[in-house]
Amino acid sequence: MRRVFLLLFLLSGLAAGLFYILTMPSLLTAADLPNHEPDLKNGGYIFHAGGCASCHAAPASGKCNTLKIQDELKLVGGRCLKTDFGTFYVPNISPDKENGIGGWSALDFINAMARGVSPSGSHYYPAFPFTSYQRMKLEDLIDLKAYLDTLPPVKSDVPDHDLVLLFRMRRGLGLWKLLYLDGKLFVPNPSKSAAINRGAYLVRGPGHCGECHTPRNLIGGFLADKAYSGAAAAEGEGFVPNITPHKDGLGSWSKADIVELLETGFLPDFDVIGGAMTEVQENMAKLTAEDREAIAGYLKSLKPIASKKREKAPDS
Repeated sequence: MRRVFLLLFLLSGLAAGLFYILTMPSLLTAADLPNHEPDLKNGGYIFHAGGCASCHAAPASGKCNTLKIQDELKLVGGRCLKTDFGTFYVPNISPDKENGIGGWSALDFINAMARGVSPSGSHYYPAFPFTSYQRMKLEDLIDLKAYLDTLPPVKSDVPDHDLVLLFRMRRGLGLWKLLYLDGKLFVPNPSKSAAINRGAYLVRGPGHCGECHTPRNLIGGFLADKAYSGAAAAEGEGFVPNITPHKDGLGSWSKADIVELLETGFLPDFDVIGGAMTEVQENMAKLTAEDREAIAGYLKSLKPIASKKREKAPDS
C-alpha cells in the first residue's frame, strides 16, 4: 500500500507540474515590439473600428446589461455580459491608475490584447475577444494604447466576475488557449486584392466580427468550419445572423447593400438594424468609405456557409 500511495503521489506531482507548464501564459517581450512612434489619429480610428466604447463605457440607464452607453470617452466599465458560463463584468480601461489602465505600459497593453494576459500574469477570460485582437498589427495596438491614455481618467468599482464554480480557476484558461489562441498576426492573402485584405484585417482583427457571428462549442471555442455563419446570442435570446454569402445570410445582398448598412443602419428592405448591432453600425459609420467598402468586399468573398439556427430557449 505504501508503494501504491507513493506512486499516486508521484503521478499527482507530475500531473500538477505538467498542468503548470501547459497553462503558463505566453507573453510578448519588449524585444518583440516594433520601433514605432504612436499615432494618436490612427489610435482614435482603431478605437472606433474596435467598438471599444460599446463595451467599456458605462451603460446609459445604470443597468449593467443595457446596450446604450453614457459617454464613449469615459471608459469606466461596468457593463455585464450574462452568459451560460456566468456573468462577466467589463473592466475600466480609462487612464485612471488605480481602477483603469493608466499604469500599464504599451507592452502590458499588447499582452492583454494579443495574449489575453493581465500585467500581473493572470489569464483573461475569452469574453474579452483577444482571440481576434491577436491578429492586429502591433503598431495599431501601440497607437490605440496611446489614444486611450488621452481620454479622461475615471474611477469606478467594477464587480468581480460571477461565474459557475467550474470556470472560476483562471489558470485552467491556459489549456483553452492551447486550443484557440495561436498568437499569429494577420497575414494578407497574396491571391486577394489589397481592398479584400484590408477588409479581412478589419473584420478578423479590430472589428472582431467572428466573436458574435461564429458559433461556439460547449467550452466557448470557435467552430472554425462555421466561421461567420451565425450563432446563438451569447446573452439573452435570439440569433446573431449569418454574414457569409449563403442564401440564408448575405447571399442576396449586393456589396452596396452591405456598405449602406454599415454607413446608415438601413437594411435592403429599408428596415433598420437593432440590438447590439446598432452600436457596431454607429462605429462603422465613423470609418472611411474605403474601409466600409473593403469590409463589404471581404464579406462577399467568404465561403458561403449555411447557418444552423439554434436560439436559446427563454428562461422558465
